[in-house]
Amino acid sequence: MSISAINEQLLRAIGVGVALVRARDLSFVFFNQPFAEWFGTPGENATLPEVVEALQEADLGNLQDDGLRFSSEVQIKRKRRTLVFAVNISLTQDASEPLLVVECQNITRIRELESMIDSYSTMVERNTRELEREKERVERLLLNVMPRSVYEEFKTFGVVTPQLYPQVSVVMLDFVNFTDFAARTDPTVTLSELNDIFTAFDRIVEQYGCERIKTIGDAYLAVSGMPEANPDHANAVAHCATRFLRYLERRNQSHPHKWQARVGLGGGPVVGSVVGVQKYVYDVFGPAVNLAARLQVQADPMTIVATQEMEEALADDFQTVALGRETLKGLGELDLVQVVKPLDKNQPHQRFRQ
Repeated sequence: MSISAINEQLLRAIGVGVALVRARDLSFVFFNQPFAEWFGTPGENATLPEVVEALQEADLGNLQDDGLRFSSEVQIKRKRRTLVFAVNISLTQDASEPLLVVECQNITRIRELESMIDSYSTMVERNTRELEREKERVERLLLNVMPRSVYEEFKTFGVVTPQLYPQVSVVMLDFVNFTDFAARTDPTVTLSELNDIFTAFDRIVEQYGCERIKTIGDAYLAVSGMPEANPDHANAVAHCATRFLRYLERRNQSHPHKWQARVGLGGGPVVGSVVGVQKYVYDVFGPAVNLAARLQVQADPMTIVATQEMEEALADDFQTVALGRETLKGLGELDLVQVVKPLDKNQPHQRFRQ
């Protein structure tokens, strides 16, 4: 086998097409088989720009004038497929006349792989963004049903250890005649009203560093002193309770639907934990919750009821009225007080008793 035949086989094996053209008129002197398969067999008087249409004669003229190397990518249509070639052209003076060496390499597969990689990268980036958005959405949903510290524990370990909180205050609010209101009102209106009111309550609770635990129909339950300890937990829930009623009073002045509520304040130990396996709910149980529920029932519309024991913690900041001793189901006899409003620090401190 001759050297030229060996060279031809090597060029074919590595996918390189080669042609020699005269620098003066760009006519062909030589071309190998791969070049002819890709671009067609050049005719007797054919020039390089006629065979490789993407090449411009003006670009090639600079090679002879400046002796520079020209590189480009060209595309040709073959049936339903577009082939991409890297073309490098350089000037050689070794022959009897200046010749241009044209090297063509099929990089179609490389470009296809690059396109696939780009598409995959774009898809991965899009999916990553979607996953991040979904993660944020799930996090917001979970933070709506459990405190952040509990969520962090749940996210890290997959479970939440039940915790006993010995000193917690609870505020429980329930609307008056809600069942009758819901029965005679369009459900959309009822839900819209509750959404507006509970959203306002959430802002009040957040302002005083409390934690909304849950809503049950028209009942609203929030706590102070858990999961983070708060030595002033009684004052925090009392402030929330008075602000709840003040918000309702102002809202009633400008809205067609008038809302009235009863509020109970309880204090003592509670247990907090996530309940459920598939539908997660963070809930609290214990004496403080039971006490707040019982006191809420004892309250008159638009009033707040607490125990005399809690009054001692509120004495410096709230005006109270003694309600006397009452027997509460499951709790026995307790001295109750009505929490009227925060004290004006600019006025002499007075406590009101019946």
